[in-house]
Amino acid sequence: MGFFSKLKEGLTKTRDNIVSGIDSVFSGFSSIDDDFYDELEETLIMGDIGVVATEEILDDLKNKVKENKIKNPADCKQLLIDSIKEKMNLGENAYEFENRKSIVMLIGVNGVGKTTSVGKLAGLLKAQNKKVIMAAADTFRAAAIEQLTEWSNRTGADIIAQSEGSDPAAVIYDSIAACKARKADVLLCDTAGRLQNKKNLMEELRKIDRVIEREYSDAYRENLIVLDATTGQNALSQLREFNDVTNITGIILTKMDGTAKGGIAVAIQAEFGIPVKYIGVGEKVEDLQKFDSDTFVNALFDVNNGSDED
Repeated sequence: MGFFSKLKEGLTKTRDNIVSGIDSVFSGFSSIDDDFYDELEETLIMGDIGVVATEEILDDLKNKVKENKIKNPADCKQLLIDSIKEKMNLGENAYEFENRKSIVMLIGVNGVGKTTSVGKLAGLLKAQNKKVIMAAADTFRAAAIEQLTEWSNRTGADIIAQSEGSDPAAVIYDSIAACKARKADVLLCDTAGRLQNKKNLMEELRKIDRVIEREYSDAYRENLIVLDATTGQNALSQLREFNDVTNITGIILTKMDGTAKGGIAVAIQAEFGIPVKYIGVGEKVEDLQKFDSDTFVNALFDVNNGSDED
């Protein structure tokens, strides 16, 4: 099964949650009026697309309806799909870190799939013939170090690790030294589950930032927050908390398969202006893929993507 088919299958519950409601709005109204837009607004918000994104999408839709002099609600569907695609377009340079000497930090609360995402990213980068080093800076969990070691074995990426309970900033320091010595392209850093109410863990993140700034200031920085799509609106509050502590440059949205809350991907980009850069729909390396707005929205609305080779 190709990635598009897997994504389409994974978005089944989200599609049932959002698209069936949208279709009933389009088929249930004979004219485009305030009631039509109100019903559409409610459907989008209930589908976890969020208030901010919904307002922006509907404003865009209203302008397109006016410009194209559309009278029939059924003729709006493609315009709505186009508006959502535009809202989620990453633009150029979203993956600049791949082409530069870079350090990529993965942060987020426990259980969202951070360590797994580090391993999968290593696999994707190794497939591009990049020299990758992984830093096992989640020293609070012995299991995280073991898990990342397993990913090192699977992907062939180097790993720098210390014992459980070590200073995470010291692991990052050692990893940066290894990157310089081995002329690595990308340093991927796993971190502990930073619970928002744990002030000391947030301070730990700031300490790591200071080490990177001091020791590796010429490296391109990418701070990716890993969010669990199944948590829906709760993912927004996590992003808000972490964004206060460090400069979040992108999002990895995991567990898109089997959630009814996949609309959160739209909400996140609209509310924060931070792009979803990767989405995960399974356990294999290839089940983490770069986010593509056309592919995502086509899968969400069950529109034929033309090819399933990606």
